Amino acid sequence: MGALTLAKSPLDHQNRRMATQSEPTTPDVIAVAAFRSALRHFLRRSEKIARQSGLTPQRYTLLMMIKGSPAGDEQSTVTELAERMQLAQSTVTELVRRAEGAGLIEREQSQRDARVAHLRLTPEGDRRLMLSFTELETERAQLREAFASLDGGVTGN
Repeated sequence: MGALTLAKSPLDHQNRRMATQSEPTTPDVIAVAAFRSALRHFLRRSEKIARQSGLTPQRYTLLMMIKGSPAGDEQSTVTELAERMQLAQSTVTELVRRAEGAGLIEREQSQRDARVAHLRLTPEGDRRLMLSFTELETERAQLREAFASLDGGVTGN
């Protein structure tokens, strides 16, 4: 009679994986905490600067995601924005509607698919975004430094 083989549970796999990873050290936790603090500082400062430029934090993010589209064409669709912003499509649709009403973005129907509209910044939307963006150069440099410290300081995953 052959040997009985038991299926391994997902916990067995997880335990084996954890056994091969080193335990986080105090310096690891310190590095992650410092990074999280720098990230939070950057986000709070971004919100403040956006408001000073006449943008809500969500509008600032919306405009930045459109101008900074991965394709480099400074345009995006609602579906792409929902994915990048990690928001429901209905939420992004409402953000777009309000930003369009405020004269910050404009729609252009796709030449390939009539169901798709490409969103671009208006000159006013671009002006306000750039006001905020350039004001945050120091904070972006500090965030890059915090990230570099995190990458070099953490030994585990």
